[in-house]
Amino acid sequence: MTTNTMNTTARMRKVHQDTLGGPEVLRVIETGIPAPGPGEVLVEVRAAGVNPIDTKIRAGGMWLVPPFTLGWDVSGVVAAVGADVSRLAVGDEVYGIPDFPHLAGGYAEFVVASERSFAPKPSTLDHAHAAALPLSGSIAWQALVEVARVGPGQRVLIHAAAGGVGHLAVQIAKSRGAYVIGTASAAKHALLGELGADEVVDYTTVDFGAVVRDVDVVLDLIGGEYEDRSPATMRPGGILLNITDPPAADATAAKAEAAGVRGITVDLDPNPARLALLAELAEAGGLRTIVAETFPLDEVVKAHETAEAGRTTGKIVLIP
Repeated sequence: MTTNTMNTTARMRKVHQDTLGGPEVLRVIETGIPAPGPGEVLVEVRAAGVNPIDTKIRAGGMWLVPPFTLGWDVSGVVAAVGADVSRLAVGDEVYGIPDFPHLAGGYAEFVVASERSFAPKPSTLDHAHAAALPLSGSIAWQALVEVARVGPGQRVLIHAAAGGVGHLAVQIAKSRGAYVIGTASAAKHALLGELGADEVVDYTTVDFGAVVRDVDVVLDLIGGEYEDRSPATMRPGGILLNITDPPAADATAAKAEAAGVRGITVDLDPNPARLALLAELAEAGGLRTIVAETFPLDEVVKAHETAEAGRTTGKIVLIP
């Protein structure tokens, strides 16, 4: 359907919060289905990924003020298009990052966003696994490929290598010909080996700073003391990538410079071309998404509690 034929009385369910706080502030409400404006598409959400940024915004707001609906990882089907939409059509299966960093609304049965927020869904992934890819895959690709320009033979250290971003970063770095080292608990080593990691360090029993050397690029997905300890593993002039705390970019750069390496903070800048490259890699068999657990929309509180426990392998996904 198009915007001028939509049923304006149709309703949808979405997750909503009126105030900041713990997972208990999340509730499911019923509201009208939004209509796409010029350059926008309405997507029926089949799956929505849960990201660490979601839990941080739910609790602290960061740059957003409630009331709002969370969710920037979406996979679904185009239900309507606005004027001036040229790449997508009703019925297309798509995945993407709705209007990041503005209010998203992906935790819902429908979401409306600019056409450039979406790209065709990888044909090899179902909606749940596709929803695990857009935001996490995009930041990993932007950091490793576009910023650090990782290439054959380089040594890349990825912290939290089995997490939502980490397990994708391992595969992206490997696809560029890198030697990949990850930090993860012992239970996750076999999986990381399957995903292409050449070496995995059990951070619970070993100090990575004592056993890892001559690294060209560190992708730090933890921050804090990991950022402080990582330069000791690196070659002079190596690149330390920070994606956990963009406001601390100057501090990251200063600490890295003092250690003889470069500290670069990567702030996600989504685009459909990158989504298309990720889909291409997935369809070629070079990128596999791990879905740790799925939850119905009504169990969004439990989904956030699980995410904040910090023990998840891969991604948590909501199924509207």
